Amino acid sequence: MELHPLLVKITDTPQFQRLRHIKQLGGTYLVYPGASHNRFEHSLGVAYLAGCLVKALCDNQLELKITDEDILCVQIAGLCHDLGHGPFSHVFDGLVIPEVKKIKQSKGKHEQMSVLMFDDIVKSLKAENEDVLKEHGLDDKDVIFIKELIEGAKTSEVQSDTPAGRDEDKSFLYEIVANKQNGIDVDKWDYFARDCHHLGIRNSFDHQRLLKFARVCEVNGRNHICFRDKEADNVYDMFRTRYTLHRQAYQHKICNIIEDMFAEALVRADRDLHEGKPEDMLKISEAIKTAEDYSKLTDEIFEQILSSTSDKLKESRDILNKIIRRKLPKFVGEKLKKTHWFSVVDLDHGMKDKNPIENVYFYSKRKPNEASVIKDHQLSSFLPKRFNEELVRVYYKNTDGNKEEQMKKMEEAEKCFQIWCDSNFGLQ
Repeated sequence: MELHPLLVKITDTPQFQRLRHIKQLGGTYLVYPGASHNRFEHSLGVAYLAGCLVKALCDNQLELKITDEDILCVQIAGLCHDLGHGPFSHVFDGLVIPEVKKIKQSKGKHEQMSVLMFDDIVKSLKAENEDVLKEHGLDDKDVIFIKELIEGAKTSEVQSDTPAGRDEDKSFLYEIVANKQNGIDVDKWDYFARDCHHLGIRNSFDHQRLLKFARVCEVNGRNHICFRDKEADNVYDMFRTRYTLHRQAYQHKICNIIEDMFAEALVRADRDLHEGKPEDMLKISEAIKTAEDYSKLTDEIFEQILSSTSDKLKESRDILNKIIRRKLPKFVGEKLKKTHWFSVVDLDHGMKDKNPIENVYFYSKRKPNEASVIKDHQLSSFLPKRFNEELVRVYYKNTDGNKEEQMKKMEEAEKCFQIWCDSNFGLQ
């Protein structure tokens, strides 16, 4: 990959190098040993693909008036979109922070932190050279644009709410890195290919073909990135790949329990990570307040707790030791949820219970400047009628006692679970 000199400057900062020490798939690595890749290489890949897509649009449609500055901004956003991930990626912002702060899980938390970290990078680069952005043709408005791209501006917003970074005619640029319109973006293109490779899961989605057939068309008065109608099956394969990765890896029953255990260890260690520290020393959960403190939070916190001798961290150490020794809660059973009052794991194609294809625009060979949603008869009749499912999972936590006792307890737990399923879900 060839990177712009400004992108190289960004990668050489401590804030970005930190990503070398954050596993892309968090606790999944402890189930799939091949999943040892980090956020660092993923971010490089997203920057590269972001450049490929925006350059392809620029070369194929000169009327879009995509500038070199536009291209550079999109690449920087791709490079920096994951700066805000905490230890074990989604474990920190998805499980630890909500528990410690007593708030609901919220999407976009790591994107907001990414913006904060990007601001810190810009500040540090300017401290070395005040004109570093200007030398590459960028100004303060471009910085705003990059941050909007990282957070993912909603392309469905009305004109009065149009992001400040670029005018309405370039709204399609907001669909490249973090696409809130339909979920088709280069972030997914990279992690689908990368994760499938490391996990050994087949990837039927071909992002190179989609890249080749991408085109900007005006739909309902707004410019969107659209695709050839013959690529509809390929687009569906993208959403199906997402589901498969969640079903087989990201939401794997053992991955989930390991990540829950690690989150519990972090919550218990929140105040007492460093032995003999002063009372006013920052908690783990408070490190999200500044980029400087957050930069110190990586997966290495696992080893820090494990090697600590502090009595206050004993509970956290015990939990991590159970993970290492594979003394995990035993999986009792799993049932597909048919009602709407209880849930543990949500699986979908990216848009909850909606068909994501309904938000993708396609153009035809005869009318390359006109795009619309695909008709049902143009898609395979084998497509599902439901696009999400929710699973109920039960684990038996007591791992003490001999093997024979454990087996008896597990049999009792499985019988109880089956009775509960029959009475609540009517499943056999």
